[in-house]
Amino acid sequence: MPDKKHLLDVTRQELEYAMAETGNKPYRAAQILQWVFKGARSYDEMTNIPASLRTWMGQQYHYPGMVIGNKLISDLDGTVKYRFDLADGNKVESVLMRYRHGNSICVSTQAGCKMGCAFCASTGIGFLRTLTPGEVVEQVLAVSAEEGERVSHVVFMGIGEPLENPETTIQALRIMNDPNGLGIGMRHISVSTCGLIPGIRRLMEEKMPVTLSISLHAPNDEIRSRLMPINKKYPMNALLAVCREYAQTTGRRVTYEYILLQGINDAPGQALELASLLKNTGSHINLIPYNPVPGSPLTGSRRETMERFHGILESKKISVTMRRTLGTDILAACGQLRRQGMS
Repeated sequence: MPDKKHLLDVTRQELEYAMAETGNKPYRAAQILQWVFKGARSYDEMTNIPASLRTWMGQQYHYPGMVIGNKLISDLDGTVKYRFDLADGNKVESVLMRYRHGNSICVSTQAGCKMGCAFCASTGIGFLRTLTPGEVVEQVLAVSAEEGERVSHVVFMGIGEPLENPETTIQALRIMNDPNGLGIGMRHISVSTCGLIPGIRRLMEEKMPVTLSISLHAPNDEIRSRLMPINKKYPMNALLAVCREYAQTTGRRVTYEYILLQGINDAPGQALELASLLKNTGSHINLIPYNPVPGSPLTGSRRETMERFHGILESKKISVTMRRTLGTDILAACGQLRRQGMS
């Protein structure tokens, strides 16, 4: 018998086809998925599914069962950070953030990361593999079940580069969006990338109205290449060109993430350079306080420096937000909890 698939690796349409191929009614696919997303812990709990079909499903598809290896709750703002232990021993992270507009979860797409960004806690602890679509979706399902609350927004901004393997991310997006699944609107989902142009183009082909977030973090190629090695392969002019194309194709404005680092990218002249770079693009900039990583020589900008940088961008009519710092007391930087679990 071939290796079993993870049940959440398949879309409802693919499961409907499997039902028809085995002589079952296609509507059984929606029933099965509804049980999964209602919190059923096994096929045995699906009381309106024939016993023979439940047995067959167990033979063909692994049932979701992600294990919470660690859970940290912030005393400062209620942010919750999870470390999930996967069946093969790998570890990934998710973070639940509570806002007035709803609950947002930051999900991982890989166990480790190859990109080597200087500011990221995932750098230096190795890349092991890309998660399956089901393992990405299951992070949302597991956190929602654990908290007893609906997750309304998802950001693909945890460990890993979501667009290194765009097919995995696209499949996960389809499953999250399915009304018989999590039913999360595409406009409530953001996909973050360090700038893999082929992956951006592949996502653009789907014409999904998800928000594209670019990890920019510099106003020019010289600084960005020091912070993010991928910039040497996909420099900023080429990256910004494909981002303009993405906005035109999907009708969604692109967001640029910018971590402010003391003495590196936070000078007034660099704010002006950034404003000139993004002028008339219709984009938005998120200024992000740096979450310190143990052993890193990098230091976050002072509050007054960040406010000055923000003010300069606003004075140049750039849409900009200063992101609120969350979870600073619970290893909030991406990869820190995984790093701790592997030490």
